[in-house]
Amino acid sequence: MPALAPRPVLITGANGFIGRHLVSELANRGLLVRAASRRPLADLPAGVEWCELPDMAIAPAINVDRFRGLVSGCDTIIHLAGLAHADHVRPEEDYRAINVDATQMLAGAARDAGVRRFIFMSSVRAQSGASADGVIDETSKAAPTDAYGRSKLAAEQAVAATLDGTDTAWIALRPVLVYGPGVGGNMASLMRLSRLPVPLPVARVVGRRSILSIYNLTDAVAHALQPATPAGRCYLVADRAALTIGDMIAAMRSGLGRKPGLIALPESVLRALLMGLGHGADIARLLGSMEVSTTRLQATGWAPLQTSSDALARLMRHPVKMR
Repeated sequence: MPALAPRPVLITGANGFIGRHLVSELANRGLLVRAASRRPLADLPAGVEWCELPDMAIAPAINVDRFRGLVSGCDTIIHLAGLAHADHVRPEEDYRAINVDATQMLAGAARDAGVRRFIFMSSVRAQSGASADGVIDETSKAAPTDAYGRSKLAAEQAVAATLDGTDTAWIALRPVLVYGPGVGGNMASLMRLSRLPVPLPVARVVGRRSILSIYNLTDAVAHALQPATPAGRCYLVADRAALTIGDMIAAMRSGLGRKPGLIALPESVLRALLMGLGHGADIARLLGSMEVSTTRLQATGWAPLQTSSDALARLMRHPVKMR
């Protein structure tokens, strides 16, 4: 009897920052990948097929057949697509429709198609706001502070309700701030700041933040695909050690062959300065702590491949743009 052909791994949101890296990484590991996005992807690696991702903003009932076609024949689904965290206000119902209702419909399609494993990319924001006291782990009380975080927590719960007790195992990954080639947002701003040939007044900032190299994240996803990785639970994902903002800048500048160039300014003065410059909303992200423990994931056999300091330095030396 001929051997059965291997079944592909479906990645939704394959055109996003995480998705582009993940498609390449899994293809490099020899997996068949079905990359789903709203627009066609150019220059796909060998072993990758593209397929169109349905518009997740459309009522899920309309998408039932589209989702069934999307997951047909797949071994595993890695669900990245969704409405990302935004600085501008989006209605709560937008997050609910895209991040919760569509995710639940996709999970149901996976269950009905006999998909082996469903990996949902959640976020640390399902547990916390932009900063938190102490070290967070998966047993910490979930206390999201915005519509995005609430939708991610609700989506986790919807996936569990849909897949618990079925043949489709599920895992939710809760990454912290992810960085790597092609990153945007706050990390891109910090990279630009680190390139300035001036001292930066953050030497006294004591808040420590967990961050996550894209290479550590893609390795964690590959680990989550393995049958031996316990399913039916959430896992926080981060680099091994949390850093202060000064540590991050020092690592970035070391990648440029420069000294840290940090000066001491009382944190109270720095807070007042940020307020005066119209960045009051960024204070918690810049100065506050957000430290997580990855003990649960590491207990399954996973460990970060890179340290934050090495990954940040390498990023500044080789700021490759992803297509």
